[in-house]
Amino acid sequence: MILVIDYGLGNIRSVSRAIEKAGAEVVVSSKPEDIQKAGGIVLPGVGAFQKAMKNIKSLDLLDCLKNYLRSQKPYLGICLGMQILFNESYEHGQTAGFGIIDGVVKKFSGNVKIPHMGWNQVKIKKKTEFFDGISDNSYFYFDHSYYAIPNDSNAAAGTTDYGITFTSAVKAGNIWGVQFHPEKSGDIGLKFLRNFLSIC
Repeated sequence: MILVIDYGLGNIRSVSRAIEKAGAEVVVSSKPEDIQKAGGIVLPGVGAFQKAMKNIKSLDLLDCLKNYLRSQKPYLGICLGMQILFNESYEHGQTAGFGIIDGVVKKFSGNVKIPHMGWNQVKIKKKTEFFDGISDNSYFYFDHSYYAIPNDSNAAAGTTDYGITFTSAVKAGNIWGVQFHPEKSGDIGLKFLRNFLSIC
């Protein structure tokens, strides 16, 4: 069973449908007891970092999710669900995240259109089950204005170019995070989700 966390900001329906299409049973919940017994967790996200952390705290999920992550059980964070793995974000002021991956989240700057929206390539930096059967420089769908900067470059499993080269995928054990939206990335996104399901 894959648990999709509903904390009021994710595109829950499209993520759940994509996971079901990839071959897994999905339960949508925000109950700590469901987190504890989940075979894998997906935390999607559309919205602001500060609001996400506020909602997670108000639902009494912060400690439960941190304990789950520390246990190295399978986790996939999508977009904002990836960003909150980091120490902090500067979106609408400085806000602390989960602190699972050392680094910060900052806004794009320079001569690029914000948000970064549409199809872009992911350069594979690590050969992991993350990208089994997925070609280097495959296209995934993005929609974001902020990007994560890990302090340790070894945390980056994939990178993408948009004015700068930024980290678009991270991996720490069974903890996965992607800045792109696999649920909006067609067949290649479904393949990515099946790779995640294979470890759950």
